[in-house]
Amino acid sequence: MNSNPMYMEYVDDAELQPEPARRRGWRVLGWVSIGMSVAMVVGSLTAYGFYRKAFGNIAHEDTDALVGPNRPKKLNNAMNILLLGSDTREGANAKYGRSMQKEPPRSDTMILLHLSPGGGQAIGVSFPRDLMIPIPSCKTKDGQTTPAQSIGQINSSFTFGGASCTVKTIEHFTKIHIDHFVQVDFNGFKAITKAVGGVEVCLPKAVNDPKAKLRLPAGKQTIQGEDALAYVRARYSLGNGSDTDRIKRQQKFMGSLANKAMSAGVLTNPSRLWSLISASTKSLTTDSDLTPQVMMQIAQGMQGMTSGKLRFVTVPSGAYAPDPNRLALSQPAANQLFSALRNDKTVPTQQRKQPSAAPKIPPSQIRVRVYNASGIDGQARRVADDLEEQGFQVSVGGNETTSRTTKVLYGSGADQQAQTVAGLIATNPKPGPRTSGAVPGVVDLVVGSDWEALKTAQGVQTGIPRQQGEVRATDDICKE
Repeated sequence: MNSNPMYMEYVDDAELQPEPARRRGWRVLGWVSIGMSVAMVVGSLTAYGFYRKAFGNIAHEDTDALVGPNRPKKLNNAMNILLLGSDTREGANAKYGRSMQKEPPRSDTMILLHLSPGGGQAIGVSFPRDLMIPIPSCKTKDGQTTPAQSIGQINSSFTFGGASCTVKTIEHFTKIHIDHFVQVDFNGFKAITKAVGGVEVCLPKAVNDPKAKLRLPAGKQTIQGEDALAYVRARYSLGNGSDTDRIKRQQKFMGSLANKAMSAGVLTNPSRLWSLISASTKSLTTDSDLTPQVMMQIAQGMQGMTSGKLRFVTVPSGAYAPDPNRLALSQPAANQLFSALRNDKTVPTQQRKQPSAAPKIPPSQIRVRVYNASGIDGQARRVADDLEEQGFQVSVGGNETTSRTTKVLYGSGADQQAQTVAGLIATNPKPGPRTSGAVPGVVDLVVGSDWEALKTAQGVQTGIPRQQGEVRATDDICKE
């Protein structure tokens, strides 16, 4: 094993290991922990007393003491929970690789689960294991101190400093305050998929992968247990073999799992909910502050969330220049996502409409062309989707020269329509006439790199903007 923490080797990438496929199974447990966290925050509160004993199985770590006082300030009432997968071979997990029992555990699954204020939406942001970022010095549970790294693979923070070091590392480069962490090993994965009655997946073609012990027909099907474990760990028989492609497949799997749990009576069926929680809590470690009481408080605030409001996205990233096999954050897209998470505000109750001197033109009567000047691939399409959701007639006009400033321009007869569009943009741009290429009656929205979010018709920011490549729990599982 390479001793350089910047370039960690993995048994699941090796060609000659006696059990090359089995080690990969643990990493999806981070995705399963998303489903478990969702179950905890939306489950029946009346079951608290019944399940209190199960919550007593959870191990804890004093993150506040290990991370220290210099942490990012909270700018909103959102809840941020870091979800980690661990490949520890302790206890019952030894059967998944006895030769690795003396090696430090790794974490290839890192997801920041952001629960918006008011319970309206949740988004799981995945950090690929090969992401190269600065890693601060950390205190460990045994009293040691790890050295800071100017650049290193993000998951080396877990290997050398544990879960609290990964919390500190992600807080360091995102400036997002993490409230809690949930760490899960792979021992409960099969039990979790069985507890929900199986998870629906869709295969474009039949798969016969002896290496991953996966054999499934083409089309929609419900899998659980060994088949589910093989499906999420398979690498070469599904997708292009990359870690980011596998993350996308695992996001779809977790979306399907959460949709099943939220819509099929799992959370309201005492027997199934007991099986689900019992299967998960035996495999969990959390920060000391994430007590059963806190879990129930989170649940009270999230009861109105539906699976359609649960989204998954991979942090914007691209090839790391010194080594194309590693990843680096893509800017400004990554910082824009982090800013949106930090500043996600509580959606207020219905506001009283203020009298207006002149009637506003309804969105259904406003035509908008969206142009991309942000330098971020796909940004115009995402903004256009948000406008369409509010009822505007929208088309995508293509790319323009990169600009920091978002602009609202209009053709003849569309000045009032432009005022309406500008009023929904967080940066409040001043509309102006289009000097060339204008179309009568049409508003042109040129999205710059300062784009933050679209507001609602009541002037309230809509939360986390739509992200490139995001997956929703209610998406068609057969759609690529």
